[in-house]
Formats: sequence, structure tokens, C-alpha cells
Amino acid sequence: MFEVIPAIDLRGGRCVRLFQGDYARETVYGNPLEMARKWEALGAPRLHVVDLDGAKHGRPVNHGVIEEICAGVKIPVEVSGGIRDLHTIELTFARGASQVQLGSIAVQDPDLVRRAVDRWGTGIVVSIDARDGEVRTDGWTIGSGLAALQFAQAMSDAGVSTIMFTDIGRDSTLTEPNFEALGDLVRMLPLCRIVASGGVAQVSHLVRLGEIGCTGAIVGKALYEGTVDLPAALAAVDRFSVPETAEA
Repeated sequence: MFEVIPAIDLRGGRCVRLFQGDYARETVYGNPLEMARKWEALGAPRLHVVDLDGAKHGRPVNHGVIEEICAGVKIPVEVSGGIRDLHTIELTFARGASQVQLGSIAVQDPDLVRRAVDRWGTGIVVSIDARDGEVRTDGWTIGSGLAALQFAQAMSDAGVSTIMFTDIGRDSTLTEPNFEALGDLVRMLPLCRIVASGGVAQVSHLVRLGEIGCTGAIVGKALYEGTVDLPAALAAVDRFSVPETAEA
């Protein structure tokens, strides 16, 4: 089924949300493990955990908290942020992650992505974080000069089965997802699972994402601020199926 995936963003060991990725515009939501257990209890199929400090500094920082979350819930946990080499990928899986998401390193070293996919298969997810169509790296602070759609095609060609697309300009804005860009990705990469991120503000947005062919959505601020009720959202998208060949 279409997955509604709560986001748990970590900064300084706390659960936070940044506005459009701006580290100076932070809202704190409390204890990460408590939030993880809350979303699990409400029916979340998996969690998306991001080490914001790690993304900015290029190495895992909140790994202790991440390990605590992975051990503290029974649902799968996808982990992202500061994961830049095969050894760190291996450590992240050893800490309990079910999937590891690569962002900046996928731009900087596409061959590493191929090697990771060869070793861990569908356990490897690539995050494409874009502003105005350009892929950005290092906690969204640096422009890469790469067009998002072209980079997505390259990652699919490298064997990546799941791609998460974030429109940075919509992240934590409670506006709406970039349906046009996401639709382009779905049409261009029929063999990939496309997971949306950024801008989800209401259940109808999730339904539309399912209708255009996305297989899931990361939801952060809308859940924390209460504009999306997780059980209601899960019920609304239950009719959308995910192809068996694309399951992680």
C-alpha cells in the first residue's frame, strides 16, 4: 500500500523541524523516542529518521539516538544524514536501520551508490533534494549544478529501487507537494518507487500523490502541527497498491 511515513528529524538529540531546511528556523517537538513510539502506536508503517547534524557535518552525529529509536520500535526505520561511505552504511544497518538513505554522497560519488546497491539491494534509498530543479547537498546548503530529473535517471540506472524527492522550497511550509515534478519522476522511472517529501499539509495531498503514482510520502510538520491525522491519512490511501517488484 501507499506508505504515509512520519519524519523524525534529529538535531542536538532532540526531535525538531526546520523551515525549508534553514538551521536558524527550528521548531522543537521533544523526545525522539517518544515521538517514534507515538507514530508506531498510531499505525505508521515505517519511520524516516534524519540526522540533521550529520547531514550538515558529513558524518553521523546523533547515532546513539538513532540506535535507541531502532531498538525501541518494531516497525522499519529508514535512516539518513551524514552517511558518506560503505563502512558508515554498514554501521547504520548494524544499529538497526532497515534502509539507509544516501544523499550528498550519491551526488559526489555515484559509483559508491552502485557498490552499495550491489551489496544491500533494496536497503539502499537515494534522496534527491532540490531547489528550483537543482540538486543540493550537505544539509541542503550547497548547490550541485545537477538537474534533479537527470540525476534521478542516473540513480535508477545505477540500480536504485527507491528514490525520495524533496522540494526544499516546500519543506515544512504546509503548502502542497510539487506534484508536477513528482509526476515527471513517476513517468520517467516506472521501475522505481517514488516517495514524496516536502509540502504535505492535508490528507487530500496524500491521496493525490497516490493517484499520480507515488508509493509513499514523508510527512513531518503536518503531523506535528495536527493538520494531518495519521490514522485518517492511512485509511484514505489504503486503496493505493505498490507493485510487488518494487517493494523494499
